[in-house]
Formats: sequence, structure tokens, C-alpha cells
Amino acid sequence: MKKLLRSIILFSSFVSAQIPAGYYDGTTGLTGFALKSRLHDIISTKNISWHYGDLTNYYNQTDLDIYYDHDASNTTILLDMYSEIPTGPDAYEYTTANLIGSSSAEGLGWNREHMMPQSTFYSNYPMYSDLFYVVPTDARINQLRSNYPYGISTTTPSNVFYTFTNSSKIGRSAIPNYVYTGRVYEPIDEFKGDVARSLLYFAVRYEGKLGTFKFNNNANPASDTNPLDGTEEKAFDDAYIAMLLQWHAQDPVSQREIDRNNSVYMIQKNRNPFIDHPQWVNDIWGQVPDTVSPQSPTNLTVSQTSAYFTTLSWMPSTSSDVIGYKIYQNGSLVASTRNTSISIDHLSPSTNYNYTVKAYDNGYLFSPDSNIVSVTTLASDVYSKDLFVSKYLEGTSNNKAIEITNRTGHAVNLSNYRLTIQFPSGTNYYFPAPYELEGTVQNNETFMILNPNASFSCFGNESAKFVTAAPQMTFSGSQYIELSYKSATVDAIGIKSQSNSSQLTDVSLYRKANVTQPITSFNINEWDVHPADHCEDTGTLFLQDIQYAGQEELKIYPNPVSENIFVTGKTEGIETAQIIDWSGRVLVTEKTPFLNKNNISVQNLQSGHYLLKLDNKVFKLTKK
Repeated sequence: MKKLLRSIILFSSFVSAQIPAGYYDGTTGLTGFALKSRLHDIISTKNISWHYGDLTNYYNQTDLDIYYDHDASNTTILLDMYSEIPTGPDAYEYTTANLIGSSSAEGLGWNREHMMPQSTFYSNYPMYSDLFYVVPTDARINQLRSNYPYGISTTTPSNVFYTFTNSSKIGRSAIPNYVYTGRVYEPIDEFKGDVARSLLYFAVRYEGKLGTFKFNNNANPASDTNPLDGTEEKAFDDAYIAMLLQWHAQDPVSQREIDRNNSVYMIQKNRNPFIDHPQWVNDIWGQVPDTVSPQSPTNLTVSQTSAYFTTLSWMPSTSSDVIGYKIYQNGSLVASTRNTSISIDHLSPSTNYNYTVKAYDNGYLFSPDSNIVSVTTLASDVYSKDLFVSKYLEGTSNNKAIEITNRTGHAVNLSNYRLTIQFPSGTNYYFPAPYELEGTVQNNETFMILNPNASFSCFGNESAKFVTAAPQMTFSGSQYIELSYKSATVDAIGIKSQSNSSQLTDVSLYRKANVTQPITSFNINEWDVHPADHCEDTGTLFLQDIQYAGQEELKIYPNPVSENIFVTGKTEGIETAQIIDWSGRVLVTEKTPFLNKNNISVQNLQSGHYLLKLDNKVFKLTKK
């Protein structure tokens, strides 16, 4: 019988008991998609992406059934939402030892279920191994669910195709007002809220990438299994969002979800905000958009042009419900942003381009075009034409790290960049699922991608921008590794489709100082070769390029500082704040740091001298 009743959360303090102090800073006063975007910034920064194979053992921390039939102090039984019977004994049970690949019947074993089907994101990392929606379930039900969405099944017997032992089922969709009429998997009522909050987490965590995932096939929406709508903000079709909100309301957050959220945080270093603050679901998706198209942005101008990029800026739309801007190059959509400036890159030298911008609101109504600006790129410039790999660290056990540098002359959106690796398979070679980068890297900034189990002497997980045990960070020196933009190779280490062990095993490579451009064909002469585990000057900015700010527009105080450094002046437009040590290593990064506050915390820094970088302005500060 069920041992612990589900807990309806009446007081946010009860849910918030184990939320780290300051974790949700910057959310006060926000609603709608502005809140969603702030939550994305919080939960996508500094988390750890584990290898898919690591999840099996982690389920012994996150998914043991201490809530229904088992002794909370002593169980190895997994909690499977697809087979759990809350009101009585389960038909079958599993431990992690019962992992299998496929099954011909219920009860023979379990495997890892992607609540958001992996076909959505092409099985790529970090989405592939995210514990918040990759859960242990019965292998047969998982197999039969395929890539069907969760949904409300019809009750018409002829259209119910499978009914499972705990009464969950697969049947024709009966979601009200939903165009899709294909098969759905309907979980039991006990777990509908769990499912809804997991899918809404996905929509927040991967904002900025949702448009690159597989979403609705407008040619035949009645047969499309994917409920994503192609937008970054709303994420799901209206009817599907309505169902998720209903499930969230009817099945409130349980103690099991609270415990799991805390356990996953210890492993992955991020949280599901809708378990911590259930009210945020309606704060974000409960808004009612108007039916009036927004006003156009005005005064579109070119602030910088180079050989491979141009930077545009404009005056914002005067409409209050605008949530972003779409940028069009020669009439085709090329980018979107929440800001009023953007750099468009991967352009060709000596080429003419025309640009316009449209505003769009929370109902996805678009303004008319802005004015047109014409740009002709330069024949050449002093910048790198793209990002490049600046360090390759290969060493003992899991000591694997890659450093990437931006010297392009502008901030770079990383959403279309991937790190791939090639492994041998007999006499052939194959590429496992790539690791996708995300976020933004500033001009003259470098960042590290690190294996979470590494033990380098000069930096650790807290200093890396990306921490992952994905296949790309398990290299041994013999593999070919590349940085790519969309489908095009940007920079390469090693030779494709051959063993590179003679050049890359047990060595660390540092790009020579005179190399400032990526190259698609590896050339060992561009690198300084060091012994394995060599580690120095990693994850740094080019300090020689930094110019210190005066205090005409911004001032910082107190200095020296103990806990918080305050900033006064024109802080509204500052996009990024960073604290940097004197080796140039980036220690702290905050996006839109002054959205709802006027200070940066330095509590976790050791006493010493640092730099505070606010976009392109740099101040010296001292931590007491």
C-alpha cells in the first residue's frame, strides 16, 4: 500500500527548503516569457552533463521507491511511473541490475525512457542524458510508447491499443482542440503532474535550441507526434500547453518530486524550477496575449562591419508586450534576439547584404519591417573568421579538456556549434551523437569544456563553461575531434578516419601564439606540444586587450569588498558581468546581471585582486 501521501504544496517555504541561497536571483517581479528566459539562464549555467551510461547508477540516488510499497530506510527497488500501482502491490519490480535493451512483454526489465523523445533532439548531448526527463521505466511500455507524445487517450475501446498493468494506456489522442489525432501515451493520474513539470523543464532548459529541434510538420499536423511549435518562448502548441497546465494543477508537486529535484541537483547541479516554485507555471504560460500587432522597431543602423560579420542596432518597439526581434538578411530569417543589437556572422568578404528587423509579441504577432540597411563586408580584417580550438589537454584517466577562443571581434551565439568525435568500429569509423554548445562567448574570451571527473591542477569544474562526460570528452588521443558550426567543420584536431595516436596520445597541445584562425585540416606545426596533464593559463581572457573603464557612466563600491560589489549608473543595458583573476581566468559570469538587482556577489571568492568586466568596461576590485 502507499506509505506516504502526496503532498499538496501550500507554502512555498516548504518546497524551497533545500534551494541554494540566491539560486533564483533575478526572478523577482518577472512574469511571462521574461521569467522563463531568466529561469533558462539560471538552470543552463554551470550544470554537468553526464554520459548516458552513467545514468543507471545515478538512479540509485534519484529514483528508488521509498514512497509506495517499500521501506524508506532500505530499498533498492526503482520507482517506475509506467508500472507503479499507488493503491496496491505492483505487478512487477526492478532494481538497476534488471536493465535490458528491449522486451517482448511487461515485467521483464527496465530501460531509460526519454520523456521528451530523443528523436526530438536527434539524440544529441546534453539533452540525451538530462536526468530531469530521462527516467527508468518498464522496457516494454517504453518500447511501445515509441516517440508518441504524452496525452489524453480516447476511451473508445477500438481506439485504445494497449492498456498496461497500472492502467496507463496508449490510444488515439483526445486532447481538446488539438490537431494531432495519432497515438498518445496517457500516464495514470498519480504522475500526470510529474510528466507536465518534466516537459516544462525541457522547454525552459533548452530555450534557444528549441527552434533547431524537430517540431510540428505543418504539412500534416494531424499525424505529427511532436508537440513543439518551433518557438523558443511558448515552446508547445496551445492545446498541448493547456493539457500540461491542467495536469500540473490536478496533480500537485509531491514529496517524491521534491526529493528527486534535490538529488538531481547534487548530481547535475541544476534544478527544475517548477518543483521549487509551482506557481511559475501559470506565471509563464497563463498569460493572455492581445490581438494587436506590435509597433515596428525604428532607426536600424550598422554599428560595425568587418569581413565576416556585421553588428546591427535599432530603437526598440514602443509596444509593451514585445518579447523579441527577428532579423532578416536579404529577406530570409537569420537570427532572433531579446536585445536591441546583434552581430550577424558567417558572412562572406566583399559581399552586399540587406537587413530588416521585426518585433514580435507574446501572442506571436509580428510588426511591419523596420527600415532597410545595406551592408557591404570588408575584403579582409584583423579578426579571426570563426572560433578556434586553442588548447587540447589529454592526460591521466579522465583528464580531458578542450579550450575554445573567440577572437572574431564580436560576441558569438554558441547555439549552432557542436563538438564531435570519431571512434573506430572494426575497420570503419563512426561519429556518436555530438555535444551541442549553448549560450554566448564574448569577444576575446576563451572557455573550457571539461570532463567532470578530471583532476587537473590548474582548474576544476567551477572554472569550466561546459562540464560533460559526453563521448566527446572521453578521448584518449587517437580520435579525430572537430568543432563545427551547423554541418560545417570549423576547426579540427587529428586526421579523420584514421588513428592519430602517434601525434595526440599522452600530450597536451597549446595553439601557437601566432595562430589566430581555425583550420579544417589539422596541422601539428600550429601547436606547441607538452606532456600529458600539462595545464596552465587555461580558460583565460586576452588581458593585453583589456582597457580599464573610467567612472563617467558606471561606479562600483565598496572597494575593497567583502560580500557584494554594487554598481551604480547606466546598468540597464549591461548584458554580461564577469569576474576575472589576474591570470585572465573567468571565475564568475552573470547574464543580464542588473535586471532586478544592483550588485554582484563575491562571497565565494578568496581574498585578493580581481577584475570586474561589465560588457566592455573593466574595473579593478579587491576582495577582503
